[in-house]
Amino acid sequence: MLRTALKAVVCAAVMLSAVSAAAAPVKPVAPAVAAQEEGSNDGRDRHVTIKNRTGWTMLSFYASDASKDDWEEDILGDDVLENRQNVRVNIDDGSGACEYDFKAEFTNGEELTRFGVNVCEVSEYTFSR
Repeated sequence: MLRTALKAVVCAAVMLSAVSAAAAPVKPVAPAVAAQEEGSNDGRDRHVTIKNRTGWTMLSFYASDASKDDWEEDILGDDVLENRQNVRVNIDDGSGACEYDFKAEFTNGEELTRFGVNVCEVSEYTFSR
């Protein structure tokens, strides 16, 4: 009888934990930009808070050294950035660069590109219409 009661308590706790986890809001977690483990050794902070104020969900976000001709990997990965949400990302790719180009893609099919953002001087960047 005690064993059955203990099983029921454990089962209820597991179910309650699953319900709580499902109800909790999910915030996007941006994966690291390539070579972030190394990072630049110049002491400059390249963390930037990306703010989405477009009215649409941001599906992908790219930040590439402005001297490069191609886009790096999607920093959001499998996550998205809903309208009115923010995410803080480390743009430091270990190259020592401060000037980066940003590109964001949205659920409405729009793509917004910004060139020459100095991530050594700005701590936040807002995408808006």
